[in-house]
Amino acid sequence: MALDLPVELNDAVAVLGAFPVLAGASLTVQRGEIVLLRGPNGAGKTTLLRLCAGLIELERGRGRVLGHDLSTDRWSVRHRVGLLGHANGLYPDLTVAENVAFWGRTVGASDAEIAAALKRMALDGRLADVQVSRLSAGQRRRTALAALVARRAELWLLDEPHAGLDAAGRDELDEVLRQAARAGATIMVASHELERAGTLATRQVEVVAGQVRDLGANS
Repeated sequence: MALDLPVELNDAVAVLGAFPVLAGASLTVQRGEIVLLRGPNGAGKTTLLRLCAGLIELERGRGRVLGHDLSTDRWSVRHRVGLLGHANGLYPDLTVAENVAFWGRTVGASDAEIAAALKRMALDGRLADVQVSRLSAGQRRRTALAALVARRAELWLLDEPHAGLDAAGRDELDEVLRQAARAGATIMVASHELERAGTLATRQVEVVAGQVRDLGANS
């Protein structure tokens, strides 16, 4: 399992309703890469991330994520990836610390790891005990990112992760992602903020009309 590539897609087709949102997408991602997915709205970036998270079916073609065949075993992928979409996936009636602890404990994270994740995203202290429903948009995004850190995901799938963050939060997120990649995690980021995300990425791909074109490694 350790030798499996994080992402291997070959002519992948994914259909939402009757419309093929991915229409023969091929992509290979190596361990430790930070890959920027760029392209216009509706091109298939979010669908690609959700396919890699095991959340939607692979209609045709071949796909493996972390060694799991997306045609037969996509449910197993979910325990090893972390997906952060436009929705933060938080429980509004729980506090910041309770949300991060909940997600961390799904993978057996210790109290120390949960505390470190909160501190990493500047959510320790007073904010830790605040209900998520009372947070600002930026604070909710930080909480979702802290939960992702606590989950120790092998594959990070991020859809516009800088949205809602102030300048300091954006810089902190970039450093978190770089550290995660250095530690062996693989990261795929869909973003329209090409200057920032392009600097962060080690490689860029373009998603257009449900297909993927590799733009090569960043210099």
